Amino acid sequence: MNETKIKRILEKLSAGKMKSAEAFEEIKHLPFEDIEFAKIDHHRSIRTGIPEVIFAPGKTTDQIIKIAERMTKAGSDIVISRADKSVYEKIRRHFKSAIYNESARMILMKKKKAKAKSGKYVAVVSAGTSDINVAEEAAITVEAFCGRVERIYDVGVAGIHRLLAFQDKLRKAAVIIVVAGMEGALPSVVGGLVSAPIIAVPTSIGYGASFGGIAALLAMLNSCAPGITVVNIDNGFGAAMAALKMLKV
Repeated sequence: MNETKIKRILEKLSAGKMKSAEAFEEIKHLPFEDIEFAKIDHHRSIRTGIPEVIFAPGKTTDQIIKIAERMTKAGSDIVISRADKSVYEKIRRHFKSAIYNESARMILMKKKKAKAKSGKYVAVVSAGTSDINVAEEAAITVEAFCGRVERIYDVGVAGIHRLLAFQDKLRKAAVIIVVAGMEGALPSVVGGLVSAPIIAVPTSIGYGASFGGIAALLAMLNSCAPGITVVNIDNGFGAAMAALKMLKV
């Protein structure tokens, strides 16, 4: 898609030779921006409803900065996931508006403070305090894209009365993200209490036989509570993306 084609679409639209829906279909497939080491998808939010996010691991800080500069120029808010504090310190020198959430390992650069688009909220539930890093990745991601979040942390099955104390808040949630390591039992328990969609996130937290989260992953995949969606180990970001799309529906 070049300038000439964009002008042609606009001229057809202005002359009544193209309907607005047709013009939108043309524009939403605009190409990526090629900067050699990255091909930035500026129009992902048009196609999928969620903008591109920068995944920090494997990229140099200079690469992250250059991608962020191009995205900023295009008018995008910037969300950088899985970023260490050392990466943030370097990025902060280039982007004064950058803020860092150490627990979630996320860098945010927003043009203005995001406001939730509706009163519906996503409940983010963690089994243990050790699972909070993954839970916060999910919570911060939902909030970054204008979703409302209610946090319910450290309510695992070792003390089930803690979870039961929050039943009212759970039942009012539009979507529930449940984050658990060890044996991964919490999503099944929550699934027996609520009607909302549940996204289960296994974490790598646990003793030797948890196999870095595989035990929790298999438990969640084999849950006897029907209708639970399961994402990859430690993938709070993926759970948040699924929750945001559920909220839109």
